[in-house]
Amino acid sequence: MTSFIIRRLIQTGIVITLLSFFCYLLMTLMPGDPVDLMISANPNITSEDIERLRALYGLDQPVLVRYWNWVSTILSGDLGYSRTYRVPVQELMGPRLINTFILSAAALLVSILIALPLGILAALKKGTRLDYSINMFAFTGISIPSFWLAIVLIIVFAIWIPLFPASGTRTVGVDLSFGELLFDRIRYLVLPVLSLSLMSIGTFVRFTRSAMIEAMANDYIRTARAKGLSWPRIIVIHGFRNALIPLITILALSFSGLFSGAIITETVFSYQGVGSLVYESIISNDFNVAMVAFMISVSMVLIFNLLADILYGVADPRISYS
Repeated sequence: MTSFIIRRLIQTGIVITLLSFFCYLLMTLMPGDPVDLMISANPNITSEDIERLRALYGLDQPVLVRYWNWVSTILSGDLGYSRTYRVPVQELMGPRLINTFILSAAALLVSILIALPLGILAALKKGTRLDYSINMFAFTGISIPSFWLAIVLIIVFAIWIPLFPASGTRTVGVDLSFGELLFDRIRYLVLPVLSLSLMSIGTFVRFTRSAMIEAMANDYIRTARAKGLSWPRIIVIHGFRNALIPLITILALSFSGLFSGAIITETVFSYQGVGSLVYESIISNDFNVAMVAFMISVSMVLIFNLLADILYGVADPRISYS
């Protein structure tokens, strides 16, 4: 197990390095840089000032040299400075990471609590009207565009039936106690969580149903029934546990996908998370913020992929890592 984890960590480091270089290269190909923005804002700037500013920002150096300087700065613990927000990136990224983690974890929890029972029920009632109804619900969730669903939720539950706020992360300008603050944050989370979870539920239901149908068709299920084991025990211990192998992959990667892919949801709801920050930084050409957010997203995907591989052995002791 230890050697497997070490090998995977080395592979993860190599992948992160290669992806960071290609992303850095793509960012340098984008039109506009800090000096161009200064030139457009100050028509009286001279050519000498332009050359001095390009040297100050290192824009007069080759891409490889600039990339190495950026990596060295990151490894030293300095994430750079946000040109848009005029603060260090680590101060800007910290609260945004916490907000996105809360949103993603809540959406994943809601999706699991709803999708797993529905998927198991659809597998046990295969070919019935209940199975067809659950599949229709799943396909609907998969097919609905995220931006359309978010807008509909705002119109229905924030305008027509004003139960929840239409946008934001928390109420500002008001001093709240801990309990009031917790309730206030939950109110602002409801609509974004529904928007994210409804899309994930359909995928989880389909994977759970497929895995359970395959697991319940094996010989050990018939053997367990012949031994007189109770039906709930057969479903949970023998059926669902053996169906966990494909589910672990989709669940582990879904969290990293929710974490890094909530750009549309956070933008529509003006939720102060990493997704909306990435969108704003790309639009405003805030290079340091965009690169750090990209590195976090890539690391999340690779780490949860490693976590899924480790959980395989927990779900099925027959799996060996030698």
